[in-house]
Amino acid sequence: MPDITIRESQQLVDQWIRTVGVRYFSELTNLGILMEEVGELSRLMVRQYGEQSFKESDKGKEIADEMADVLWVLICLANQTGVDLSSALEKNLEKKNMRDHDRHRNNEKLDG
Repeated sequence: MPDITIRESQQLVDQWIRTVGVRYFSELTNLGILMEEVGELSRLMVRQYGEQSFKESDKGKEIADEMADVLWVLICLANQTGVDLSSALEKNLEKKNMRDHDRHRNNEKLDG
């Protein structure tokens, strides 16, 4: 599959939900699912990059798949609330570029 844009991702998820998934869960349900998925990603990240050791129940799980789960539910929420994530990300980058232009460069904590 060729690379897909964020906008195309939103369309693909919407098509899947409406055909295979029947309908979207409520926004509140999807928010809860998003938190669960972020927790699963966090669990793997702290085991792979932090000090915690892996447990038997962690076997077979992949960070990439957990990130994709987070992205999927975030896209669902965007679709449900009428958010164009492409436009939102562009606006967010503009905001960060204006607000943080020199902020991180001047942060002594980030030296070396």
